[in-house]
Amino acid sequence: MRALPSLRQLRYLVAIAEHRHFGRAAEACFATQPTLSAGLKELEQLLGVRLVERDRQSVAMTPAGEEAVQRARGLLAAAEDLVETAAGAAEPMSGLLRLGVIPTLAPFVLPRLLPALRARHPRLRLALREDLTAALMERLAGGGLDAALIALPYDTEGMLVRALFDDELMLVAPVGDPALRHARLAVSDRLAASLLLLEEGHCLRDHTLQACGRARVERVSGIEATSLLTLVHMVETGLGLALVPEIAVAGGLLAGTGLAARRLGPPAPRRSVALVARRSTARRADFDLLAQAILDARADTDALDLPGACA
Repeated sequence: MRALPSLRQLRYLVAIAEHRHFGRAAEACFATQPTLSAGLKELEQLLGVRLVERDRQSVAMTPAGEEAVQRARGLLAAAEDLVETAAGAAEPMSGLLRLGVIPTLAPFVLPRLLPALRARHPRLRLALREDLTAALMERLAGGGLDAALIALPYDTEGMLVRALFDDELMLVAPVGDPALRHARLAVSDRLAASLLLLEEGHCLRDHTLQACGRARVERVSGIEATSLLTLVHMVETGLGLALVPEIAVAGGLLAGTGLAARRLGPPAPRRSVALVARRSTARRADFDLLAQAILDARADTDALDLPGACA
């Protein structure tokens, strides 16, 4: 029987790929640099291929190393799922649960979700990470997160996905803007040309482009926002209009501004908010309970008025 790599060796390899520096990788693994270097050498000898190239100035992964890192991340995630299975079998929603949330959802979901989780599951310790979808999905696949709250459409192949609710995209403009007075407002060429966008990496940018029809957005201003709040400020200063998620409008994003939101005519653009996890997750019960808690928090939000909205 062939010898197999150890989890420690795989962890060393992943750390080197992430930090591109042996010293920082060793610190991240709570190991000395000689120990990490020796572990990598043993792994390369075991596999019979060079995984890392390094000199005094740089560290780079070989093609074989890049492929090994991807496989190592999956193996480490599966090993962590095995440990979590044993730890969480007796009591779901206890211990540490690592949840990722995209920035266009976090400020509007978490304030209602977190108190409810603390009340229902006092033994749960929730570690939160707010980041862009691509970064969250990478951490999720590598075992750095247990679940992530994202917006679809997005490539979730190979993941466990629970669609929770639709989130309509509403037009935001200064009060009195002619666009707000149309009886049946649709995303026309003219309107598309005036829409501002979030910067690359935000899924809401892609959802806005999809709503407009990508062929019609060449005239959209090159000015881009880094966050929803910045996007709203840009609209308020007259740089253009924006499509903003309904959950953000309901959460008070427009409060204190001179802006109003209105719904677009059917078919209204929308995104789907979903909870995702690895298919191999050992915390399926936690996944289901967390999904229900998010739905309950959403129900509380639905009961609120929609500030700044007009029919």
